[in-house]
Amino acid sequence: MGTNKELIGKGVKYLSGSLPLLFIGPSVIYNAFMNKQNVWHYLVLAIGIIACLAGMYLIFYGLKTIMRGLFND
Repeated sequence: MGTNKELIGKGVKYLSGSLPLLFIGPSVIYNAFMNKQNVWHYLVLAIGIIACLAGMYLIFYGLKTIMRGLFND
């Protein structure tokens, strides 16, 4: 039972791509709630939520790819 290093590397790239989104998303959401008087409030809030969801998706897909590389599924 060997490991597929290419798939593991691909999964690590997905995880490293999700890391900035996990910090940027909540910061943007916080900024949107602090600037409620601005007309762009809902757009900034939507961008923050999308960034958070994209970060969670990339974590899930990265871990799934790593598991597929480890167990040859």
